[in-house]
Amino acid sequence: MSILPQKNELGFFEIRLESIGGLGANLAGKMLAEAGVLGLGLNGSNFSSYGSEKKGSPVKSFVRYCDPDVEIRDHSPIEEPHVIGVFHEALYKMVNVVSGMRPDGIILVNSTREFDDIKRDLKIEYGTVAIVDALSIAVDEKTKVNTAMLGALFRICDFLDPEIMRNVIRKTFEKKYPHFVEPNIRTFDRGYNEVKFKKYEVPEDAVGKKFERPQPQLGYLTQEIGGVITAQANSVLKDLSGSRQGFLPQLEQEKCIHCAACDTVCPDYCFVWEAGEDKKGRKQLFLKGIDYQYCKGCLKCVEACPTDALSELREMIGFADTNRVKQNFPYVAGGIS
Repeated sequence: MSILPQKNELGFFEIRLESIGGLGANLAGKMLAEAGVLGLGLNGSNFSSYGSEKKGSPVKSFVRYCDPDVEIRDHSPIEEPHVIGVFHEALYKMVNVVSGMRPDGIILVNSTREFDDIKRDLKIEYGTVAIVDALSIAVDEKTKVNTAMLGALFRICDFLDPEIMRNVIRKTFEKKYPHFVEPNIRTFDRGYNEVKFKKYEVPEDAVGKKFERPQPQLGYLTQEIGGVITAQANSVLKDLSGSRQGFLPQLEQEKCIHCAACDTVCPDYCFVWEAGEDKKGRKQLFLKGIDYQYCKGCLKCVEACPTDALSELREMIGFADTNRVKQNFPYVAGGIS
């Protein structure tokens, strides 16, 4: 008898994780597959898809389960998942996270917002929305978002045994990072217990979301002559806010001496300067603020600041709070999420 609640025409139960580089979705998919295969005797597979290994870049992780008497010979990306896990709401602006979602599918979102707001932003009409505040849990326990998301995913996939995942966590961390074992188990348990659900009725004639495969901007018909790269590797067009781990720098203008020590250590184009003159009439650049679109929350600037003009701030905001942030921060050029 199968323990899987649903299966597609090939006999697979499929999960797709939508994430951003730095949030640990690759490891989460690996551990999720391991728990089903080694813990329950299911056949399973896991692999990830991503471009450059850089914080802020979109990442997908795929997990397939099937009964022991079924072989997995399909290693293509998952197009019609039963469960979708969204690790950060900043992905809404970059990726169609609900592409291929089934009418009765379940989508788990790391968020503090209301169910109806998320449903509206995702443009879904039916199915089940699950919400867990994975970021706050990770900050409280000094761990990462992925373990809290795993806890919530185990609550969704109730055919999986949570104790098996606790053993996988122990096995994953106990040799190299034994001090991370208990915090990650607490994070997993909180994700499992704190996730909330709301089901939207699925009509009989409901159809799923159409799967859309993103097409490359340049191909053999549109590439520049000679293969010239017109946009070299950079972060100018990326929203890196999703890779933050719950903290960001806060600027107090009155303490700033415009020494540029912060800009020197910043790995991305976060600090905004304006030309002016000092009290003696000499030309000088003055720091006007921080563009949080490019800030990954590394806090190197806070460590480098000699006057404490930059301090660590707990990030407690969601996808819809851009206007509030613009009121509270001195400069937000590209917005914040």
